[in-house]
Amino acid sequence: MSRFATLRLPAERTLVAPDGSDVRVLLGTASGGMAHFERAAGRTARAVTHRTVEEIWFVVAGHGEMWRKCGDVEETVALEPGVCLTIPLGTHFQFRAAADQATAAVAVTMPQWPGDGEAVAVAGPWTGSDGAE
Repeated sequence: MSRFATLRLPAERTLVAPDGSDVRVLLGTASGGMAHFERAAGRTARAVTHRTVEEIWFVVAGHGEMWRKCGDVEETVALEPGVCLTIPLGTHFQFRAAADQATAAVAVTMPQWPGDGEAVAVAGPWTGSDGAE
């Protein structure tokens, strides 16, 4: 029998993601994990792609933009609370917060995040901001 887990959103970031975003690691199972990602107002994440994981993001606060490119398909979408989007395996992606407010999303990673080396830097449409905020 599996054990239940319960966790409140940590008050402080748990780590800094490879793209420079503040991450609050949440819970996971053998099939995947969940985390809260945040980018400060006016800041841009570095463009990356993942080697082995896919993600589903759900924006919970703020406004910004998400760029995604996979093969010949490329788009930039507005981020605002209630927007849900996928990042399929092999997708190049980058997000940025609006100048006047942070952008936050909860994301599910499938399978579990394997650790260092999973994210690979790629060229994106915007210059990434330093992650040390």
